[in-house]
Amino acid sequence: MMEQVIITISREYGSGGHDIGEALAKKLGLPFYDHNILDQIAEKKGLDVSTLNKYDETPRRRLMSRTVRGYSNSPEEAVATLQFNFLRDLAQKGESFVVVGRCAETVLAEIDNLIPIFIYGDQDVKLARIIKLRGMSEHEALAAMKRHDSHRRNYHNHFCECQWGDPQTYDLCVNSSALGVEATIDFLYDYVRRRTHNMQ
Repeated sequence: MMEQVIITISREYGSGGHDIGEALAKKLGLPFYDHNILDQIAEKKGLDVSTLNKYDETPRRRLMSRTVRGYSNSPEEAVATLQFNFLRDLAQKGESFVVVGRCAETVLAEIDNLIPIFIYGDQDVKLARIIKLRGMSEHEALAAMKRHDSHRRNYHNHFCECQWGDPQTYDLCVNSSALGVEATIDFLYDYVRRRTHNMQ
């Protein structure tokens, strides 16, 4: 594998994107970042992680839109900026890693060896996964799926000029329902190995 490679995972709720990203990172021997980014930021800056978590991947509650290079003193944008800077610092140090969400495919767009991936799925398969993992009814699972995807879309589109889920934004868009989570992990592992070989 190359000296540096960064894999970003955007995902629909219920698609298994978090688990896929975490397992892929483990197979590749790379650090994995998701919600744990805030733990590290809080420890480094002496902040309350529970307060940061309230605004994690949350769109600003105003109509004004900003790009990732913009500035605002709203708590949503302040927390987002902390995470964007955390990722940029890692990248500028030459570190390789896998990260889920956090507009990473845009924040790190200038990194040469970036592999942005979008994970989606069939609604019935996603619902079944949510019901099993969260113990929800079908009605609750459907509501949760719509709510989380709406938040993710609004968050992403608020900070980024590209659209969440737009195939042109990513190297690869994968339906995890087609192969299942485990086979999707294997497929992405092979894809990343081939992509990094071609980057050399």
